[in-house]
Amino acid sequence: MNLRKFAVCILFLLGLFLHAQNVYLSKVEKTNDNNDKYLFQIGKDVTNAEYLGEIDVIGYSDNDLAVFANVYKKAKDIGANSFAYQPIETIDGKIQPFNPANYKIKLYYSSKEELSKPSDLVYIFSSSQKPQKISINKQEYVLQPRSFMSIKTIPGDTYVISTKKLLGSTIKISGQSGSSAQYFQMSSLRVRSNTYGEPGINLKSGDITVLDRSYGDFLRMIYTENQK
Repeated sequence: MNLRKFAVCILFLLGLFLHAQNVYLSKVEKTNDNNDKYLFQIGKDVTNAEYLGEIDVIGYSDNDLAVFANVYKKAKDIGANSFAYQPIETIDGKIQPFNPANYKIKLYYSSKEELSKPSDLVYIFSSSQKPQKISINKQEYVLQPRSFMSIKTIPGDTYVISTKKLLGSTIKISGQSGSSAQYFQMSSLRVRSNTYGEPGINLKSGDITVLDRSYGDFLRMIYTENQK
């Protein structure tokens, strides 16, 4: 092997290393025996959830669905049905900004009543790699990669969401009291629907993908929220 080929191999292996991501079940406090299929995010103000353990995610990947699948599997190994982001502190006690290449997730078991509270929010996510132009009731926005925005709906109002692309998709959402949060991702990629009952992507309407809450909550944790 000549020097040039050797250098190419080293660069290739280095690229694989830099883009490798590992998901570890780093701490197990206890387990919970249940058949819950969901894995929802809970807020810091939830105090009655049962703490089960922690997951460490090390290394960066832009394949968010694959990362979520690994997190989901580790969480279900100990019976978790909910999670919360665990901020990392510096030596002097300051909270570090979220780092997609190194973060911690706390795992919990929460009651169905706690996780089924109604929400009037609609979450709209960009893709992991490209900015997405969207229109909401004819007002235009640009979502940068790995970002999202939320809409607080009003009962009785209708929200028309469309992509700013030739032959792009359009959906209509009606605000309803007592409804659940809704999650959509804007993307020009073709995504295969998953099997019913599995977490992740459920169905696709053109380039607007409907997400289930488990995957949507995970994206809310790792993406940056746009301030309208």
